[in-house]
Amino acid sequence: MILTYVVAAEAALALLLTFPSPKLLKNRLVSLISLILQPALFIVPFAGFQLLDIYWKNEHRLSCNSEICTATERDRYERSVFKAQRNVILCTIACLLYWCIHRICKYHKEIESLEEVEKRYKNE
Repeated sequence: MILTYVVAAEAALALLLTFPSPKLLKNRLVSLISLILQPALFIVPFAGFQLLDIYWKNEHRLSCNSEICTATERDRYERSVFKAQRNVILCTIACLLYWCIHRICKYHKEIESLEEVEKRYKNE
């Protein structure tokens, strides 16, 4: 459940960064999100731990393929497989979105520094 909220928040931040906005607002938004990114790095090891946990559970899960399984056991097994697949997708999306937000902020700061250098050269 936590991972779902984190992915939604990261998606919202990515949208905020990519929407066109005035330069002053964009600079302040990028600096604010850059400050948020450092403590938000916890998502990468958390997602890694989740992936390892899903892998371990998948390796040690009792399969329900025989005819002696009841309908409820088969449903429980299928739900656990679907939940594991959903969590794998969420983990990869969380890491990918974190990386995208980090790169967008970094590119914006590089562009800003290049604009300052260009402005200095024009003034000289």
